[in-house]
Amino acid sequence: MQVAELERRASDHTRLTGAAACIFTVDVEDWFHILDVPSAPAFHEWDELPSRLEANFLRLLDMLEKAGSTSTCFFLGWAARRFPHLVREAARRGHEVASHGYAHRLVYQMTPEEFYRDALKARLTIEDAAGAAVLGYRAAGFSLTSRTPWFHEKLAEAGYFYDSSVFPAPRNHGGLVEASLEPVWVPTAAGEIAEFPVTVVRLLGTRLCLFGGGYLRLAPLSLIERMTRKVLGEGRPVIFYLHPREIDPEHPRLPMPLGRKLRSYLNLRGTPRKLAALLERFRCTSFRAWMQTAGWLEAGAPCASR
Repeated sequence: MQVAELERRASDHTRLTGAAACIFTVDVEDWFHILDVPSAPAFHEWDELPSRLEANFLRLLDMLEKAGSTSTCFFLGWAARRFPHLVREAARRGHEVASHGYAHRLVYQMTPEEFYRDALKARLTIEDAAGAAVLGYRAAGFSLTSRTPWFHEKLAEAGYFYDSSVFPAPRNHGGLVEASLEPVWVPTAAGEIAEFPVTVVRLLGTRLCLFGGGYLRLAPLSLIERMTRKVLGEGRPVIFYLHPREIDPEHPRLPMPLGRKLRSYLNLRGTPRKLAALLERFRCTSFRAWMQTAGWLEAGAPCASR
């Protein structure tokens, strides 16, 4: 399937309507979970490495609680297995627990069957820790491309209700540059699945993300605030995303080229202040709460029909 065909099909899906709101998300992974750098440790080494995940994640939860916001926490299955108490703590504080896959692999580097097994294993592991159903998924690196047209179908087969992996702008790990900017229902042979694309804005004819990761760390706060209000004014939800390591300027560094080092580590020290300011200006919620308000979930479960 050609890129243009895949992207045109995505833009034709039924819009998933709901109130304009801010949705905060956390990709729950550790300091060494950086993609596509030769120095990144192999999966079998992760359990032996010193972790900074617990302290950083709890600090994020404290910041959200202080601001009166909730979030969707996309846990790596590996993190849920190693730190099941963090899954339970997030749920106890009113946050949604969702899946970031099990082994932090790029989607386009897996076969459909490998992806299905990874997504299923992650969901079951996180549900075992949480004692509740997991509805949502986010791919490592937002790594959907024209090479993964099977993605949503395999995700539906693995038991998920929604996804937030489409990056509708250019990106190193993929990106579908003509994909819908709005939440949509994606039909598959395994059933419909809701897709919440990463929030981007149109600036000078270019789609640009300012709302997560390195983009959020590097963009001026005033610009992020102005563009947040612009997106909300268009009737779209604004999806913020952050990793626990991004509020920890003292975490260990992996060797990598200068350009990648700047994208991964620049302005870590200023991120907590910027995040606190954004949370003061914009109260955030979770995907699950947004869908409940919009009527797509009833009593915490998918509606039988829509």
